[in-house]
Amino acid sequence: MTVSARRSAGVPPAEQTPSRRRFLRLPLVFAAVVALLGMWAFWWEPRRLVFRETSMPLACWTGAPIRIAVVSDLHVGAPYVGTDTLSRLVRLTNAQKPDMVVLLGDFVIQGVIGGRFVSPEQIATILEGLRAPLGVHAVMGNHDRWLDATRVERAFAAAGIEMLEDRAVRVRRNGGELWIVGISDYITAAHDVRRAMSQVKGTAPIIAITHNPDVFPSIPRRVCLTLAGHTHGGQVALPFIGRPIVPSHYGEHYAIGPVHEGGKDLLVTAGVGTSIIPVRFRVPPEVVLVTIRAPDTHAGRAVPRASQENDGTGSDEDIRVRPAGGNPKWERRQRDVVVLTPVRRALPARPSRDTRLRSRAF
Repeated sequence: MTVSARRSAGVPPAEQTPSRRRFLRLPLVFAAVVALLGMWAFWWEPRRLVFRETSMPLACWTGAPIRIAVVSDLHVGAPYVGTDTLSRLVRLTNAQKPDMVVLLGDFVIQGVIGGRFVSPEQIATILEGLRAPLGVHAVMGNHDRWLDATRVERAFAAAGIEMLEDRAVRVRRNGGELWIVGISDYITAAHDVRRAMSQVKGTAPIIAITHNPDVFPSIPRRVCLTLAGHTHGGQVALPFIGRPIVPSHYGEHYAIGPVHEGGKDLLVTAGVGTSIIPVRFRVPPEVVLVTIRAPDTHAGRAVPRASQENDGTGSDEDIRVRPAGGNPKWERRQRDVVVLTPVRRALPARPSRDTRLRSRAF
């Protein structure tokens, strides 16, 4: 049928039919969705900063509770993590009034797209502003050692922050004492757990700090809690698919959040900065505020407060509150209280070839 015949018959031209119009709109809709997701992953989420608060009751814990700010993978110089952002992080962390701050390495960058190198001396000078009554304790990450371990250690020592590389330090507090055991990086250093543990005296609780969580199977049960970073939570967590790249020999097993296995506890933070590609999707930059305490009489683990998060664009007072997230299963109990049921996962027997290759990605 010709166009004139279609018109005389009252039939609209083919290009005007609703089905054709819908078909022509599909590429526009797809392009809009891709653009929005790109803005989320490459602009909005990497600029955020979440203060995630959780509580971990541990049977090995004695004495008063302790609240620790866990800061990892700053990668200062990566897009959206300049010295101004670092200063703001220090100010906001101090405002949370933690008892202790731990810095879990990867302070510098190498090769991140759109990044600008910031010296460890500049970084340490800003981190010198952190305040906590039980001190600021640090270990180095693989990026710090790739740059120059001696230089990084010297810069932080000048700022009054001691690197605990396979070393232990006694911390005195109200109600007794505890030990902070620093384990050096799993990839680039000796990660000599036995040497570090040999410096511990007595029966006081032990908190281990390290950069890479892959050392966790070697941590003895004598340690109450191990704190680690390195993985960035994979930086990207896709719905129904998971985290395509996690820099760990164990894949997603140690990607983020609390892990309980073999009578031991591990907490992995997604960190603050980015590596290689400045992207984050459903894995926002975070500082974890963990309260370690003796267990309650009831089953489960109470998380007394919700996470505080700041999107990185407002003032220091522009902090919103939402329920905490992570690997565990969460059950709503009250408006601002949730009960955590620990996820008990079996450790993979050995890393696959794919995960061995992924482990070097970050």
